[in-house]
Amino acid sequence: MVNHTMILAAETEGLSRLFDLDFQLLADTVLMIIAMFVLFLVASHFLFNPVRKMLNDRQEKIKGELDQAAADQKSAAETRALYEEKLNQAGKEAEAILADARKRGMENEAKIVADAKQEAARIVETARKEAELEKQKLADEVKREMVAVASLMAAQIVQANIDTNAQHELIDKTLKEIGDSTWLS
Repeated sequence: MVNHTMILAAETEGLSRLFDLDFQLLADTVLMIIAMFVLFLVASHFLFNPVRKMLNDRQEKIKGELDQAAADQKSAAETRALYEEKLNQAGKEAEAILADARKRGMENEAKIVADAKQEAARIVETARKEAELEKQKLADEVKREMVAVASLMAAQIVQANIDTNAQHELIDKTLKEIGDSTWLS
């Protein structure tokens, strides 16, 4: 068994020397791991946390800008709808104004035509009355002429002192001179 223990001790010492694992190397390795962990904690505190904070702030800023952009887009859509509604309303108002103007134009046209017809009827009536007055004047003139002719005839009858046949001949002669159309009108 001695042999066996020695062989094992020799093998262990060979293995430990083979990997060169001694206490100093293990202590240095543990210290290096602790130092790296402390360095990681310090770097995390002074470097990673501010970077994380900056990234979170930037993410919040971008999220806020996206929310603001969405709100602005919604507001722009509402404003656009409002303007389109106002534009449609203005178009309807313009159409109503044009329809009213057309209606007033048609009414004015009808009024002008009616006034023109009334004026024409008045002018025709005035012309008819004037023609009637002229006709009356002519009739009065004819009556005066007839009275003058009758006076003339009476004077001739008295002067001639002739019989009734001669008187009828004078009347017929005078009537022929005056004309049948003047006498009948």
